[in-house]
Amino acid sequence: MSSSKPRARPTEPDEAKNPFLVALGERVKSLRSRRGMTRRATAVAAGVSERHLANLEYGIGNASILVLQQVALALHCPIAELVGDQTTSSPEWLMLRSLLEGRDEPTVREVRQAAARLLGDPSADEQPNRRIALIGLRGAGKTTLGQALAESLGFPFIELSREIERLAGCDTGEIQALYGQNAYRRYERRALEETLSAHGQSVIATPGGLVTDAGSFNLLLGRCITVWLKADPEDHMRRVIAQGDTRPVAASREAMQDLRNILEGRSAFYSKAAIHIETSGQTLAQTQEALLQALQEPLNLSQAAPRAAQPKSEFSQNMN
Repeated sequence: MSSSKPRARPTEPDEAKNPFLVALGERVKSLRSRRGMTRRATAVAAGVSERHLANLEYGIGNASILVLQQVALALHCPIAELVGDQTTSSPEWLMLRSLLEGRDEPTVREVRQAAARLLGDPSADEQPNRRIALIGLRGAGKTTLGQALAESLGFPFIELSREIERLAGCDTGEIQALYGQNAYRRYERRALEETLSAHGQSVIATPGGLVTDAGSFNLLLGRCITVWLKADPEDHMRRVIAQGDTRPVAASREAMQDLRNILEGRSAFYSKAAIHIETSGQTLAQTQEALLQALQEPLNLSQAAPRAAQPKSEFSQNMN
């Protein structure tokens, strides 16, 4: 076992760090957390040392990126234009980005939706119909609550992870290990598209990381009534362990901090859901009632809403 501890914070004082490198490091860390990847896994995938990645996240080293920043400042252009991403590929892209720069989130969302309609995105004008998509981290209760909700409404229940496995012919862990993250996202997108096409009304439990794929998440937002099942990090961890998965405890003492980082990185995406349901500090029955109540108007239910079904899962006793 290696004696090196790449997680140890470098001793360079914060005031000596370049603000640009600090911001860059924070974005890298946020993206890594959002995707649920440890620093070690990211380093392996990137082909760099874990120590190098740690330095990047802490905002030290990387003098070459500062040179690019200086050149960009001299040329009065964003650094992305030097690197050459999609939004710098033509004058129209550049002007569009300039129009959006500095706008608040609601304005950008309106522009995105208008663009989807203009481009003929089939999800732009289609009503959510009667599809409910549950989003949130693992341990949020998506399967247990989803099954109970589907039974109450008389809708089919679809667990998207099982559809992904059916398409791939192996479990999700094997897809990631054998074919990588990009292949998994392709299977996820295909499973989502087939599910939406096959079911006009349904309750769909989605994988926690689906929100990190902009295309799939945009499709979900446009075609479903989205519900974020929120919980405290401690409840997420407790529920995962209660399901029999002790890997978070066995793998690392820092598992809880990793989970907090993932939740922090994804919360801005989860918050795009039309409905937010808090599950911490609530019994399962209370959560089901709150969920049915929140869905009355979107689903055009009668005042005598369907009664909450009794879940059949081990998770059914209490959500406190």
